[in-house]
Amino acid sequence: MKKTVPFCFLIVFLYQACQVEDSEDRVQVLIDATQQEFAPDKRIALFDVSWEGGVLSGETNLPEAHRALLQKLTEEQIDFVDSVGLLPDPGLGTTYLALVTNSVANIRSEPKHSAELATQALMGTPLKVLKESGSWYLVQTPDAYISWVDAAAIVRLDPQAMEEWMEKEKVVVTEMIGSVYRNEKQNGIVSDITAGNVLELLETSSQAFRVQLADGRTGFIPIDQALPYDRWKNSRSTDDNALITTAEKMMGSPYLWGGTSPKGLDCSGFTKTIYFLNGKVIPRDASQQILEGELVDSEKNWDNLQVGDLLFFGVPATAESKERVVHVGMWIGDNRFIHSRGRVRISSFDPKDENYDAYELGRYLRTKRIRNQPSERILSVDQILQ
Repeated sequence: MKKTVPFCFLIVFLYQACQVEDSEDRVQVLIDATQQEFAPDKRIALFDVSWEGGVLSGETNLPEAHRALLQKLTEEQIDFVDSVGLLPDPGLGTTYLALVTNSVANIRSEPKHSAELATQALMGTPLKVLKESGSWYLVQTPDAYISWVDAAAIVRLDPQAMEEWMEKEKVVVTEMIGSVYRNEKQNGIVSDITAGNVLELLETSSQAFRVQLADGRTGFIPIDQALPYDRWKNSRSTDDNALITTAEKMMGSPYLWGGTSPKGLDCSGFTKTIYFLNGKVIPRDASQQILEGELVDSEKNWDNLQVGDLLFFGVPATAESKERVVHVGMWIGDNRFIHSRGRVRISSFDPKDENYDAYELGRYLRTKRIRNQPSERILSVDQILQ
């Protein structure tokens, strides 16, 4: 009898342990399912939630995903304590929005300058601020990309201040690389600028625009290097000539991993910049851009292609591995495409052309047409600047 009691306790303990393990497995399945439903792409949605000892912890910027998970747990009759933090972090107060004040803000994968450059945002780009870590902020760009930016590159605003800035008259820089000067005679520099930068317009003279940056600095931009926002917006076009002209203005610009400005561009940053300077905001990465638009070729039939089509390159799927999309360029006609590899360059699929590119031909996957193709993930500039 003395040996039976400990044995019974062991049975009960093992039964309870199995119940706990089973519960943990069930919760993890629910967490994974919720993440797959609401945040399958970690680059553009944050759902970092874990479960331990009956407590949900972590953080998300998706309140609808948080609600859905809690409902699933309740329906499964699983007891839990909810300690998931919702972003923006309440500690930010009302200033959970921001504007970029540098010509180009470097946005990194971690809150430190040595971290990988994930993407960039141009001066005047509105951002959502999610949380703070030292002198860094986790932000979300208009194309939904989530990464870290140094506080020195932005100014934080509350919703009212952001709305007031949106309503002000603005100019858009059209020169690929330029400067804001201290006076109309171009003496002294307030800031460098690049194409696509947006600044508040204070005054216009025959020689210059007097402008103000979001952080309060003022100066002058030569009259031929920018346009008032409405004129710029109404002159944007994704017709053949506009796309080719814009792309060729960046010829020779150096390749920069994470770059999305004429100062330096990676392959998808280049195609993104071409379209942005012509009024459209497309997804950030090649693996996201390939999901948009209409399939026009996968058989190397170049007669099907039109100017502006995006060509994708990489490693095809196999029985053991998924497809890997690693490069993108834009078709410009005559068997040629323009892309950023090492530098912005033109390549050709014509073996007789001096720019024949056997390397890219060998890893070609397919071509998609995004021009004039409606999509929730392709925005007009008006949707982010007005």
